[in-house]
Amino acid sequence: MVFKKITLIGRSDESFDAAVDDAVTRATDTLNNVHWVEVESFGVEIASVEGHQYQAEVEVAFELESAEE
Repeated sequence: MVFKKITLIGRSDESFDAAVDDAVTRATDTLNNVHWVEVESFGVEIASVEGHQYQAEVEVAFELESAEE
């Protein structure tokens, strides 16, 4: 098995947990074979948004499909 990791940034107006859930949902909706997610960092955007926005940077690991010959 070979895995690839990509970085996603989830966002939420509610909480850091919801921001992580945003990234995980997007990953599982658009990628096949997602195996795990590692939370790398949290942040809060305060510019150009009303109030503030929670952000979670996550690395998503998914298994690459076998190349059939």
